[in-house]
This record gives sequence, structure tokens and C-alpha cells, in this order.
Amino acid sequence: MAMVTRVVAEKPVVIFSKTSCCMCHTIKSLINSFGSNPVVYELDEHPNGKQLEDELKALGCKPSVPVVFIGQQLLGGSNEIMSLHLKGKLAHVLKS
Repeated sequence: MAMVTRVVAEKPVVIFSKTSCCMCHTIKSLINSFGSNPVVYELDEHPNGKQLEDELKALGCKPSVPVVFIGQQLLGGSNEIMSLHLKGKLAHVLKS
């Protein structure tokens, strides 16, 4: 977990993604639409992508992408982010 912990500590909003994942694109677009500027790690292009993906799976992230951390807290994947959005809570979480 050391690598995931280190990279999520560096920025307030971090998304782990893959370039071939349509839900990843949707989640990135949604978060960007709120004016957030997340750091995105494309695991299929990152030199340590396999290690990051293994660490995310060890944290219980299945599937391993998309995964969103806000304020160093694991919010989850596409289901959790879309649920927050539909409940009108995503904007508040991003602002805090």
C-alpha cells in the first residue's frame, strides 16, 4: 500500500484509471465538471501501474479502476461516485 498511500498524500483529488476504460473517462469528466483538477494515474501507461493496481486490489477495489481518493480518503469506484453525484453530495465532498 506504500505507493498508493504516497501518491494520494500528494494531491487533494486522485483518480486511478485506465485509458481503455469508458467508466474511467466518465468519472474523470464528472469530477472535472465540478471545476476540480484531479491528478490522474493511467495505470496502463504508468511505469509502476501494475504495482499500483495490485495495491488498489489489496485495498478491496474490485474492479481496480476507476478509483477515486479525495482528501486521502478512498471514496470508491464508479458506483460510489455516481451514487454521491445522484444524491447531490459529490460537489460538497469535492469542496471539503
